[in-house]
Amino acid sequence: MKGKVVKIGYCPTKRQIFNPTAPYEVNKEIISVINGFNDHVKIVYGVPNPAEVLLDTEETMERMLAKFREEKIDGLFIAECNFGSEILISRLAKALNIPVLLWGPRDEAPDANGLRARDSQCGSFAAGKVLRHYNVPFTYLIGSKIDCDYFRQGLVRFAAVCNVVRCFRQMRVLQVSTRPQPFMSVICNEGELLEKFGIETIPVPLDELLRGAETLRNNRDARVLELASFLETLIRAGKNVKNEAFILASIKVSLGDLIKNYGCNTATVQCWHAIHQITGVQPCIAHALLSDEGYPVACETDVCGAVSAALLQAASFDTNPQFFADLTVRHPEDDNAELLWHCGPFPYSLRNDTCKAVVNESYTLDGHVCGICEWELKQGDITTIRFDGDHGKYSLFIGEAVTTTGPYNRGTYVWIKTKDWNKWERKLVEGPYVHHVAGSYGHYGEILAEACKYFGGVTPDFAESGDEIMSRWG
Repeated sequence: MKGKVVKIGYCPTKRQIFNPTAPYEVNKEIISVINGFNDHVKIVYGVPNPAEVLLDTEETMERMLAKFREEKIDGLFIAECNFGSEILISRLAKALNIPVLLWGPRDEAPDANGLRARDSQCGSFAAGKVLRHYNVPFTYLIGSKIDCDYFRQGLVRFAAVCNVVRCFRQMRVLQVSTRPQPFMSVICNEGELLEKFGIETIPVPLDELLRGAETLRNNRDARVLELASFLETLIRAGKNVKNEAFILASIKVSLGDLIKNYGCNTATVQCWHAIHQITGVQPCIAHALLSDEGYPVACETDVCGAVSAALLQAASFDTNPQFFADLTVRHPEDDNAELLWHCGPFPYSLRNDTCKAVVNESYTLDGHVCGICEWELKQGDITTIRFDGDHGKYSLFIGEAVTTTGPYNRGTYVWIKTKDWNKWERKLVEGPYVHHVAGSYGHYGEILAEACKYFGGVTPDFAESGDEIMSRWG
């Protein structure tokens, strides 16, 4: 998966007090650190000569605003090079309506005459107050030295927040068919999602997916033929391996084409029972491979699950594929461990290399239905999330855990260990959540919680205490 690049507009600010040269010296040092320091972050300067111009006039603000709009930046980084101009930065941030990072480099000690050169920290206090008056949500990074890991990592975290917010604001979910009749737990309010958040659901009938797959097979599409050859090496049981691989490959390519053609960034499918009844295969492997390619697919027409999957993937700059899982059973020997499982949609790239990986016949459906993936996932740190709501209130469940060992399971699975599973279980049952979560390897809790500031009406909801997770911001 190729990661996304996030454009961050750089806005250094000053006020005409204190030492006249100090903010320019600081600004040059900041530029030397942030220019090209990360592959996922592109710094956009608001003026042609950024080392020489700091925001302290209305005319400079208008120039920056025009440039940032032209570049379509994803986030605004305000650096308090001395006390700064809290009015101008707030007007700029308000006009752009994008995530804002506020930070000031740590001030030096007073000189021998007892005079201070900058007072950047004091300016940050003032800026925070005025931004709040303008109703501008912002992310604050504690004042620090310029050339330090805390500052660099904080800027990268903020860029990841911007990528999540961009994903949320541009969310289009491909919904293939209706939900399975028994799954009332995954119902959602399509109109409310659009009205509150701009999340658009693109419904297409199951027939459009399957007719597209049939056309690809009839045309002997090269992508289908190549994928079918690969699937033949994985399929371990079936009535006709070659034919089933061909059908599964065509469904995967057809679904991918629909996602792209409708301009969607995620999808959800009525993956059972209709598909297997019509085609004789189960499309789990299609979900697994598309998720590996950066197109998250949620099972059982779970629209909020698809949103969750896309957000979690965005937190890694779209470099780490998510896996869409059921929370299923407690570990038989560890009260704080739980099974993340689904019948077969976990990405192939996340499998544990020490375990056998196969595509098999379903063990949950009647008849010989091929397409179920079977592999355990690798070990590591896990973030799980669930975007959901009811009665007009929406929240984002956030839980971080680590994998552990446990009994063998059919399908795709991994056991996770929490600090206090009782807290997870109570929160998930009492809602507004269901049994579906998106999972990804790594720690992304603080990024997703911070992104909620910019969603407009979504509350971060930590499985356990969020203090340790949010402490990564300093």
